[in-house]
Parts: sequence; C-alpha cells; structure tokens
Amino acid sequence: MHYKLPFCSFLLLAITAAGAQVASHSPTVFTPEPVAEGGMVPLTAVGKPVVSVNGSVLTDIDLLREEYSMFPYARQHNGIPKPLAAGIRDGALKMIIFEELVYQEALRLKITVPAAKMQRAEVDFRAQFATPDEFNQLLQTEFHGSQQLLREKIRRSLLIEAFLKQEIAEKSGVSPAELRAYYDKDPARWEYPESFTFQTISVLPPAKATAEQLTEGRKRADDALRQAKATKTAEEFGMLAEKISDDDYRVVMGQHKPLPVKELTPQVLTALRAMKPGDVSDVIQIQQAYTIVRLNEHTPAGKTKFEAVKTQLKNELQRSKANQLRAALDQKLRQNAKIQEM
Repeated sequence: MHYKLPFCSFLLLAITAAGAQVASHSPTVFTPEPVAEGGMVPLTAVGKPVVSVNGSVLTDIDLLREEYSMFPYARQHNGIPKPLAAGIRDGALKMIIFEELVYQEALRLKITVPAAKMQRAEVDFRAQFATPDEFNQLLQTEFHGSQQLLREKIRRSLLIEAFLKQEIAEKSGVSPAELRAYYDKDPARWEYPESFTFQTISVLPPAKATAEQLTEGRKRADDALRQAKATKTAEEFGMLAEKISDDDYRVVMGQHKPLPVKELTPQVLTALRAMKPGDVSDVIQIQQAYTIVRLNEHTPAGKTKFEAVKTQLKNELQRSKANQLRAALDQKLRQNAKIQEM
C-alpha cells in the first residue's frame, strides 16, 4: 500500500502542473524487487545517496518514491518499461532536486506551518492505515520508530506545499479579459464542420461473389430493411444490427461516431441529407455492399461558443501559467545551488 503525506500541487512540466502529491516524501515500505521480465526495468532502493543539494543528501529511496509517483503501475508490472525507464528516472531526479530546493528556500524565508494545519495533516496521515499495527509497522520500517521524524517529514511536505502555493498557485490566476483574448486569438479552433451521427445495418457479400450470392445478398438486404423500418427507437435498431449486420459496427449496436460530411461516401451522404433524426433509409448500394442507415443526429457547421469552453480554457491557461512559473522558479533556485549527483 502506498501511503501519502500531505501533497503539493506542482510537478515537472513533463508530468503535470497541478494536482500531484509530493511523492518523494510519501512513505512506502520498500522490499527488494525480483528481476523484472518482459522488457521491464526493476525498481530497487537500499538507501544509497544519489544527489547532494546544497549539502543535503537525497537517496535512491527518495528517487524510487518519485518514480512510483510518475509511473504508478510499476508495482503491478514489476518495474518500468525499458523505453520509459531513463526518462522517468531523469524526471524523478529533477523532481526530488526541485522539492529539496523549494524546501530549503521555504526555510530560508522562515515560512511556518500553523499548528492546527500540522495537527490535521498528522491525523489525516494516520487515518490511511486500517489498524494501529499497520501504522506502527511503517513507523518502524521507514522512520525507525520515531514519531518526531515522521512529523518532520510531514512538516517538510507542508512547507513545500505552502511555498509553491505562494509562488505558483496564487500567481497563475486568469482574468476574464485574458480568458476572452485566449478564445478570440484562434477562431478556427472553435469551428466545427457539418456532421451526422447514425447507425448502420450492412449486408456484405463475399469479395468475389457469384451472381447467385449477389442475388441472395440483395434478398437479405431487403429483409433487413423490412425489419429496420419496423424499429421505433435507436435501441431497437441497434439490437437488430447486433443480430443481423455484417459490418464491425454491429458490436456497438451499429453506432458510428459523429462523422463530418467529407468522410461520408456520396451515396450515404445523399441519403442522410434527405432524412430527419429517427428516419431509416432505404437500402443503399455501395459497389457490392448494401447498407441501411438510421439518422440519430444532424449537426450543422458552426462555432463553439465562448461560454461552452470557458472552464476548459481557464484550466488550460492556468496550467500554462503554472508551468511557466514553475520553470522560472526551478531555474532561479538552481542558479546558486550546489547540486552534485553521486
């Protein structure tokens, strides 16, 4: 089980700019991993130093926690896929260095954690454990039985969180004017083409069908049309498609995703343009194949309105600002830092 300490909100650009925990301070009981198979690189940690940040030594345990945060499936798959391993390790190393620099800067600025917040964080951390024995096991394994060491780790995470909130979260707000300008600068992005959403039932004779097979195919198509015309709803049509259609869409009740007109064959497009939602076409012949379509929705060409995408745009802009602020902060903190990989 992966236990979480209080979390901060901003990680490397390569991961995401918001909503991720400070995983390198999330206690996890480490056990030796068996050799990974199937192109996987196993993850192990023994407490070996990996980097010194202004004299503060971070170990492969810190690195491993961050790797697990970046690739949560590592436990399930017994490692990280080889093509991803180097990139994940590099990102994890940069992340733990960044966290340490942030922590040191928070100390330099004398940022404090209110006692009430510290108490809540301790209670929340303990609440993750099913039993006291489970908590005590982790306390012994990772914190040498020291409640004080655990509290220091929690305080460290809260200080990182507080500093990043001050330097990134609170500075990455988006004004209504910025939001509108962002929408207006790329009008083509919000335009959408005319499209149709429909279902199909198809009869597909063999590629090299004989005249007899073609005749039989037409009979099947006419019989399918009779049954399709008798359906009253999209569900009924879909159930019929599952039963008698030869095309692959039968497994999804004949349903096609919304298709722009440029992706439709002329025969199908002509039929759809003459239909209303809920109508079922006649048999449409395309070379040797026969298709019946049910129109579910016709969407004329148009433009997505600002109000419909305002929340999406706000999130995009905030992420972009946060990424820029985080990158600038990382560069600033590294300028005079003494960082030595081991």
